[in-house]
Amino acid sequence: MQFGGDRALWLRVSAISDRPTYDGWVWLTGYAINPATGEALARREVFAQIAGLQIIPNPPTTVRRTTRRRGV
Repeated sequence: MQFGGDRALWLRVSAISDRPTYDGWVWLTGYAINPATGEALARREVFAQIAGLQIIPNPPTTVRRTTRRRGV
C-alpha cells in the first residue's frame, strides 16, 4: 500500500536477508531506480510482503558507440 500506484518503488535488488521475519515477509537490500532512466538513485533496505512484489524484466541495454579522432 505504501508504494502503490504512482508511488511505486523500483528496486534493483542486490541482497535478500536471511534474518528471521514474519511468514511471507522479507528484507531486501538494493538500489532505488528511476524508472524513466534506469539510473540508481539511493541505496535502500525495505521490509516487503513477498506476495506484493512484482518482478520487472531488465530493459534491453543499448550499446553506445564512440568514434575516435585521429591526430587530435
